[in-house]
Amino acid sequence: MQVSMTAEATPSLVEDAAATGPAKSGPAGAGRAPRARTTTAYLRYVAGKLVGAAVSLLAVLVTSFFLFRLIPGDPVKFMTGGRPVSAEQIAAYRREFGLDLPMWQQFTEYCGKALTGDLGTSYQFHVPVMDKITEALPNTLVLTGTSFLLYTALGIFLGTRSAWRHGGLGDRLNTGLALTLYSIPSFWLGLLLIIVLSVGAGPVPGLFPTGGMESGGKEGFAYIVDVVHHLVLPVVTLVAVEYGQTLLVTRSALLDEMGSDYLTTARAKGLRDDLVRRRHAVPNALLPTVTLIFVNLGRTVAGVILVETVFSWPGLGGLFYQALSVPDLPLVQGLFFVFASAVILMNTLADLLYPLLDPRVGR
Repeated sequence: MQVSMTAEATPSLVEDAAATGPAKSGPAGAGRAPRARTTTAYLRYVAGKLVGAAVSLLAVLVTSFFLFRLIPGDPVKFMTGGRPVSAEQIAAYRREFGLDLPMWQQFTEYCGKALTGDLGTSYQFHVPVMDKITEALPNTLVLTGTSFLLYTALGIFLGTRSAWRHGGLGDRLNTGLALTLYSIPSFWLGLLLIIVLSVGAGPVPGLFPTGGMESGGKEGFAYIVDVVHHLVLPVVTLVAVEYGQTLLVTRSALLDEMGSDYLTTARAKGLRDDLVRRRHAVPNALLPTVTLIFVNLGRTVAGVILVETVFSWPGLGGLFYQALSVPDLPLVQGLFFVFASAVILMNTLADLLYPLLDPRVGR
């Protein structure tokens, strides 16, 4: 690999040196010019990605406003609790939340406030949307952050093992189980775990809480143990459903690398098979996995709506489901914008990291 990469890089270096002209002479000058051109190319690459991210965020802002106004339901009826109210009271509610304004004026006010960090006031909670998001965000990070670390590590470990011994019994079992679990709906698996391990089935007693984040009335270390106890089933659900994707991507990328000449050279030098895998094959195969890791990291902020709803976990996903049922338009719009922004941000960071992992990207 070293020889082939050098051979590919040589024409580029010659062209870079020729393009810079005779302004630099000698070995030092010849070395600085290609580096300067490489830095310029990377900065252009970064600028392009940042502009693309900004355009995507603007598109999300527009989409979040119009999309959720297609949801059937009248927020004013929810705010009145179904009680008989006069036309004057309904008009007062509409004026209070700006629902009496023309659609274009509602949209311009929404965009203007969103750009300053003001996502409006929740219809059902009567507090700023950002306050509700800030309140629920730590709970989501506890659940999905723990799950993310576990299923990423498990997927990479089993994916590399399966690829390195592809075709064997372990590979077939790992791949088959990963495909099976990845195809199972997360809410169905969560309900199944609640029935078996929370309610109890046959000789199996109920071992874990059916939902929530805590039992209440506990402090200090007892509180941490209680939260962990509530955390087990939703984490197991997320890990079981999500690890298969990381496993399959890692396995496929490593299989593509296994026929490369540099691995044959490494083995010919007498390196142990384990070192060849860890030091040479796996680092070169991780680029697709890095993309998936960053995408999943963005989803960590968004949470998993169905799992949080099934387990009554007080995070962003459960809050989104609750707001959607009203519909609480400011809260739904704000959560949707936060979810999409997290994914866009993580994708952009992955794009910016690529050239550091593979210098051929972005040139």
